[in-house]
Amino acid sequence: MKLSRADVQRVAVLARLRLTADEEIELTAQLDAILAYMDKLNEIDTSDVELFSHATATTNAFREDKVTNQPDADALLANAPDRDGTFFKVPKILE
Repeated sequence: MKLSRADVQRVAVLARLRLTADEEIELTAQLDAILAYMDKLNEIDTSDVELFSHATATTNAFREDKVTNQPDADALLANAPDRDGTFFKVPKILE
């Protein structure tokens, strides 16, 4: 596939990029090389290749859910203006 400079200009407009003339020429060559390589990859016969979602085997990485730092209610409520046991006590706002 041959990419033209007009194609690069159109993509630049869509991406809201301001490109200089030198950048347009450079990107045209780079993107054309990328698309040529993709065409090469498309020629490879992959009919015998098994489909997969990860390149490496995945295992369950979850750990057992254990509490390691028990909250200390007295320390947490030490600066509370008023409390009821282990709860903040606040004025009633609804009738």
